[in-house]
Amino acid sequence: MTVPPSTSRRSPTRRRVLGAALAAGAAAPLATIASPTWAAPGTPAPAPGRLTLPAPTGPHPVGTVPLHLVDRSRPDDIAGPGHFRELMATVWYPARNVERHPVAPWMPAGALRAFLTDAGLADLVPLAPLTAGHVGAPVRRSGRRLPVVVFSHGAHSHQGDHTVVVQELASHGYAVVTVAHPYDTYTEFPDGRVAVPLRDRKAPTLPGDFAADLRFVLDCVEQLAAGSNPDVGRRELPTGLLGSLDPRRMGAFGWSKGGTATACATLADDRVRAGLSLDGPMRMNPPLAGDLYRPFMMMSAEFTRATHPEAAAFWSRLRGRRLDIRAEGASHVSYGDNEALFPQVAKMFGWSEQQLQDVIGTLDPDQAVRIQQAYPLAFFDEHLRHRRGHLLDGPSPAFPAVTFLP
Repeated sequence: MTVPPSTSRRSPTRRRVLGAALAAGAAAPLATIASPTWAAPGTPAPAPGRLTLPAPTGPHPVGTVPLHLVDRSRPDDIAGPGHFRELMATVWYPARNVERHPVAPWMPAGALRAFLTDAGLADLVPLAPLTAGHVGAPVRRSGRRLPVVVFSHGAHSHQGDHTVVVQELASHGYAVVTVAHPYDTYTEFPDGRVAVPLRDRKAPTLPGDFAADLRFVLDCVEQLAAGSNPDVGRRELPTGLLGSLDPRRMGAFGWSKGGTATACATLADDRVRAGLSLDGPMRMNPPLAGDLYRPFMMMSAEFTRATHPEAAAFWSRLRGRRLDIRAEGASHVSYGDNEALFPQVAKMFGWSEQQLQDVIGTLDPDQAVRIQQAYPLAFFDEHLRHRRGHLLDGPSPAFPAVTFLP
């Protein structure tokens, strides 16, 4: 669950929305909370009151493994002399024999605690959802390497914030690598250190910094593809992961600032064969330069080309296949796990329909989840797998809220 970043003039701050949303249920005893509607296959029954995520629709169970990475090409002045850019990443992939492997939490315990404590709501840690990913499960091998998609989160967000999309892609045969951008996220390192957003304008948290992280992660994907383990602690990797990724079929997507970072990385690095932005403001720093001849898709909500010149300027530089869709009633946070989680919070704690819409917009939550599952998959299928369907050709009766912007 995330809340709108400060990039939107109309959106409340992250702390205010998270605090208001979860505080509404803080006094409700867990025993009174209804059973969750969604549950991923193969996951244990959730405890009373635990939020849940929708199950991915693909044919494969999902595995996941964290990676601790250090980019020794970028010194970290904030950490001090001798330190380099350090980040956590997580690989999600189609798996097999998952039964013996534990289900991954939505966020690591320490990071989750920091996330909620920052909003003054540490007592709500037990409500955190589980995912469909099984930690360390062996990779499903089909005789062909897996296409890869890397993910960039938004400002003051976290890696798990778009798990709905991530595990959906993995269940359909993709390897998805999520990255925690240092100094602008809640994350936890193997030694127990917990990092939180640094509210210092000198911190390296511009879209260009995020894009550099993505490009470094692409380097690490290439190492994995070549049979080398990039984890600095050389932790054991799942059986079959080494050599299973295809560095010739890599894409990227991100939400909000992460969407802008995806655009930056796609412009700068031709290893990104296709890019997707989930309501990215496209406020480039460094400034926009050059044209893009590879496919790019924008899923707009608040940051439309009609209302934000930066988005329009980026669109004008797209020379390859380009798409811009918008879901009527979507808010900035609609393209994310919020659409699955906040309706449960509202039901648990008796919110009115208006209170819920104030947080996630008027787009029907069930349709919002299906949009997240369907459109990114169709885009990457077309451009990384050459499997073109009809969903991206124009309006679909299955998704009446979605319009294609000319």
